[in-house]
Amino acid sequence: QVQLVESGGGLVQAGGSLTLSCAASGRTFSSYVVGWFRQAPGKEREFVAAISWGGGRTYYADSVKGRFTISRDNAKNTVYLQMNSLKSEDTAVYYCAARLSGITTSGREYDYWGQGTQVTVSS
Repeated sequence: QVQLVESGGGLVQAGGSLTLSCAASGRTFSSYVVGWFRQAPGKEREFVAAISWGGGRTYYADSVKGRFTISRDNAKNTVYLQMNSLKSEDTAVYYCAARLSGITTSGREYDYWGQGTQVTVSS
C-alpha cells in the first residue's frame, strides 16, 4: 500500500516555473513506477510524465516535452515535476500516481493516486 500526497501547486504567470512534489509513504516506494497526470476543467485526465522505479527511464507527453522534467529521490520517497515555460493550457489539477509493474502512460493502469494539486497559469 502506498499513499501519495502532492504539493507545490499554485498561481504563476505564463512563462514562469513551478516544481510539484509527490511524497509517498511506504518502505517500498523505490519499487514503484510513478506518473504525473493532469485534468483541466471540462476535459479528460491526461498523461503528463512518468518515471521508472530507478529513475533511469522517463516518458513525457508531447505537449510538455522540453519544458517539464520528472525526477525522483527514493531516499526521500519523493517524485518531482519541474515545470518551466508554463503556458495557460497547462492549467489543471495535477495528480501523481504509482504502480508496481512496468512504466505506462495509461492512467487506468495505476493503482494509487494522490488527491491532486491545482496549477493555474495566468496569461
